[in-house]
Amino acid sequence: MHRGRASHLKTYLTFVRLLSVRTRRPENGRERLLDAAATRLVERGYAATTLRELAADIGIKAGSIYHHFPSKEDLFIEVFRRGIEVMVDAFLAVDTDGNCSPDGTQRLEAHVRAHLGALFEHGSYTAAHVTAFFTAPDEVRAAVVPLRDDYEHRWNALLAELLPDLDDRRRPLARLLLFGAMNTTIEWFDVDGNLSLDDLSALVTHQFLGGVNALTHDRSTR
Repeated sequence: MHRGRASHLKTYLTFVRLLSVRTRRPENGRERLLDAAATRLVERGYAATTLRELAADIGIKAGSIYHHFPSKEDLFIEVFRRGIEVMVDAFLAVDTDGNCSPDGTQRLEAHVRAHLGALFEHGSYTAAHVTAFFTAPDEVRAAVVPLRDDYEHRWNALLAELLPDLDDRRRPLARLLLFGAMNTTIEWFDVDGNLSLDDLSALVTHQFLGGVNALTHDRSTR
């Protein structure tokens, strides 16, 4: 892993650990195991994370893990599942917020803020989708892909509603570009810096819309 990227991920993980200590209730063994697995997944990836290490992280014997999960694959499927559920819940919370502005730009910014909040305010579960999902075994990814697809479809529908002039064939690409802009923030954004998550959300939103508007304007004038 690139040294700069590794350093920022370490900072990110330190932040989410401190946030977890402040906000979460006392955990049982299963929850502690899941937290440790999510953190290791972000730090080292799937292949390099062993059950023996996870057991040591939470002070249990490796065999005790099988009291909670029948296999390593099942353990990490649950980690990925929880991560995507946090993102979906954050997305739905914006849609059901009666105070959310009907203005398209503000709605999109609210959804961007919700996605970034899922990454930075809900621990390593969400970040695992950014750093480790595509290196997980096929059976793990296959179990989680329907959940990821559902989340992506929600974004595609949102962009279709907010950006009706964007060509249908280009909309999934636009969503991928937006996801890239949001997800890579865990590698460089300094949560203790001068820019807040609200500021970051506004910046990402306006940069994205500026690019989309330039593209649609260019096509309309040809």
